[in-house]
Amino acid sequence: MSDHVIEIKHLSRRFRRTTALDDVSLEVPAGIVMGLVGGNGAGKTTLIKHLLGLLKAKSGSVRVFGLDPVRDPVGVLGRIGYLSEDRDLPQWMRVDELLNFTQAYFPNWDPAYAAELRETFDLDPKQRIKSLSRGQTARLGLLTALAHRPPLLVLDEPSSGLDAVVRRDILAAIIRTVADEGRTVLFSSHLLDEVERVADRVAMLHNGQLVLSDQLQTVLDSHSRLTLRFAEPSQTKPTLPGALSCDGSGQEWTVICNGQIDELRAAATEQGAEVVEHAKPSLDEVFVARIHDGGSRSIDADQEVNP
Repeated sequence: MSDHVIEIKHLSRRFRRTTALDDVSLEVPAGIVMGLVGGNGAGKTTLIKHLLGLLKAKSGSVRVFGLDPVRDPVGVLGRIGYLSEDRDLPQWMRVDELLNFTQAYFPNWDPAYAAELRETFDLDPKQRIKSLSRGQTARLGLLTALAHRPPLLVLDEPSSGLDAVVRRDILAAIIRTVADEGRTVLFSSHLLDEVERVADRVAMLHNGQLVLSDQLQTVLDSHSRLTLRFAEPSQTKPTLPGALSCDGSGQEWTVICNGQIDELRAAATEQGAEVVEHAKPSLDEVFVARIHDGGSRSIDADQEVNP
């Protein structure tokens, strides 16, 4: 048996003239939070639909718990808790009716845990779903995804369009799921600050390509944000080894790099610049720099990129 809950190998998917996924290979170990990040149209939802068996792999392979989700949907879907961005719940039901309805599909449904989550999320069991706010609907969707204690929780843009309080509740539930029970979470989001708060590993998609996949801390530690200052105004961008993006003008430039700091300082000195600030960029800054780099190939965070 593999130690990976999810194994995707050379997955490609086209919709007419659009390439949604381009030779994506990704493994998700058990017991971690994997942050799947990318802008709108990056391919995140298409990838998740393959995991749920809603799309069949035309090129490459997809395995969840070692099973093909298309050939064995019962073996796969019964072990996944899923919350989508649209949170499409039956509007005519009451909260308690939805919980009873959902419970019938999951033998491992935990009524006591469901009741605990309902109280934590402050949901009235007699309230109609159609009268719930967006935040309450999101909490209810998360409750139904968690209450059968699935070994894999898949969240596709779960906090999109929600206020900060609801987003905090969702992130807290993700943390508890992994910390308390060692379950696996695939958390897809374009809100990189949220991913940075909860993820153990991160995978970046851009235009259907996997441009980076590694431990989150490795990703952050292997990148630098340097502020360079020239004695005289420079009309051309400085070129540093592993430079991914460069912004500025005149005497001061800011560069996001992937490389050893000593080499970067030496290269800056050779070009007549002084490094006046060295800091670790945020995950958002790394992502923006990576997609500006073109996103043309899959790389590990500790693999130095030469311009």
